[in-house]
Amino acid sequence: MELKGRNALVTGAGVRLGRAIAYGLVRRGVNVAIHYFHSAHGARQSAVEGEAAGVRVALLEADLADAAQAEVLAGRAAAALGGLDILVNSAGIMERRPLAEVTPEDWDRVMNLNLRGAFFVAKGAAAAMAERGGVIVNVADLAAFERWNGYPVHCIGKAGVVTMTELLAKSLAPKIRVNAIAPGAVLLPDDWDAAAKASLEASTPVGRLGQPSDVVAALTYLIEHDYVTGETLVVDGGRRIR
Repeated sequence: MELKGRNALVTGAGVRLGRAIAYGLVRRGVNVAIHYFHSAHGARQSAVEGEAAGVRVALLEADLADAAQAEVLAGRAAAALGGLDILVNSAGIMERRPLAEVTPEDWDRVMNLNLRGAFFVAKGAAAAMAERGGVIVNVADLAAFERWNGYPVHCIGKAGVVTMTELLAKSLAPKIRVNAIAPGAVLLPDDWDAAAKASLEASTPVGRLGQPSDVVAALTYLIEHDYVTGETLVVDGGRRIR
């Protein structure tokens, strides 16, 4: 799929990796529907960047923890942009909560956004792309393949995103391809200190942390190459094999 002139919906595009993904698509000439919920300021900045690049931009607010709002989001994006070719499911939260401390409320808060929300956004996107076809890319996490004691719900949810990706790819082929990206240490939590960063760098085989541009490059590959579906591309500098 040629990127320039295509229409994309990026969820969670007002902050962190989602915002970097939206900007990366804008720089490649993609019209972008920028979804946000709490991060209105960042979303507006993303919109300004898109307009400056000469592409069409739409701002869409929705609480993706609400399945009904999640399922209609892609249709709203298609209406705003004049069709939908690409969905990037990047909205999510990462909360540290050791097993003994996890409550039902913690479980629901993470799963309702990271897994259930992503599923219903993808379901709505499949309907919006039914005639013209398209590409869905879900943002998973290295946590889908590792067992982080401090983040059990996060790990389980992201493993679910990988399984969801494979199931959707099989169900929606051949017109809609579905893949995922599993980033490693790309954007660290704001409360991590320099020592934690240095430890991650030292234990990463390539010797550095990732950059948002590494994820955008992987995303571009998955969108453009039409013989790839049902795959999760790990972008972690080799941490999975360390």
